Amino acid sequence: MAVMNLTMHQTAGADVTVRAPNFERDGFLVLPRFFAPDQIDGTAAALRRLLQEQADQVVVDNLRNGQRTFWADAVNRQTRAFKFNDLYLLSPEVRGLALGAELAGILAGLLGEAPVLCNSLNFERGSGQPRHIDSLYMTPRTPHALIAAWVAFEDVHPGAGPLSYFPGSHRIPLYTFNDGTHHAASGEMADWFDYIDVQLRLRGLREQHFLARKGDVFIWHADLVHGGSPITDPTRTRSSLVCHYFGESDCRERQMDLVPSHRGYWLRRQSQPVQVPPAVFGPARPFPEASYLRRHPDVRSAIADGRQPSGEAHYRNFGYAEGRGL
Repeated sequence: MAVMNLTMHQTAGADVTVRAPNFERDGFLVLPRFFAPDQIDGTAAALRRLLQEQADQVVVDNLRNGQRTFWADAVNRQTRAFKFNDLYLLSPEVRGLALGAELAGILAGLLGEAPVLCNSLNFERGSGQPRHIDSLYMTPRTPHALIAAWVAFEDVHPGAGPLSYFPGSHRIPLYTFNDGTHHAASGEMADWFDYIDVQLRLRGLREQHFLARKGDVFIWHADLVHGGSPITDPTRTRSSLVCHYFGESDCRERQMDLVPSHRGYWLRRQSQPVQVPPAVFGPARPFPEASYLRRHPDVRSAIADGRQPSGEAHYRNFGYAEGRGL
């Protein structure tokens, strides 16, 4: 991360001095009322339309049982206890919020290069996610070349499961897994949690909670320990948008497909893979042929040489049973 002073930033009628040295020390920055209410409301309205009109393309994770599916196939949707994955791929409004010139400029100052929007998560309720650091799961090629921003779509009540974090925890040396990397290994996560708990106690780092107001932005370092605190009032919502950004140079080295936007880029990629029973597809809901073939080049080859008639036929006869995603 670059250590530099950022200029005064005008947000909702109040000047906020944003200084990167504070970010280096604490591992986070708070931008109060960064987005105006009408910006938030406009994006929220666009997302409601998206969920109605493109429900068969929106990938969601059920926060209660971990099941991944399309929004069109999700059960108990009225609970709204879901994580909506990568709406930035479908929504120009999300991209506009996440890569607006002013926010992208601040992120670029912290990263030391242009930010690349590579992931977005929308929540209507608290995530309840255990303590973690983002670099465990989205490990950058270059250390620290990852940053995140959390945008409050409404005022957060203490009972709604607010974001929790440990200031200064980004300076804890990264845990090394048995494969020699810092990327999460499923069979070793208990050891990682033990390590982090010990480090937090040894360093005297205290948990804090972010009781955001609508339009606030919370930016954090890829190695900051954070999570979703328990929901104590299930009637409360906590509508929010979380975005992750890689540095441009890492993405260029990986030859990723970058689309320019304001002072940054967004990563054009496929959505998270989903499996649904083949029976859901028919005249009223066509099979996503193009997406399936992009995801599975071997199926494309099988069609080209006449071994398969179509991607849909492959999914029905083989792909679903093989656990292939759409």
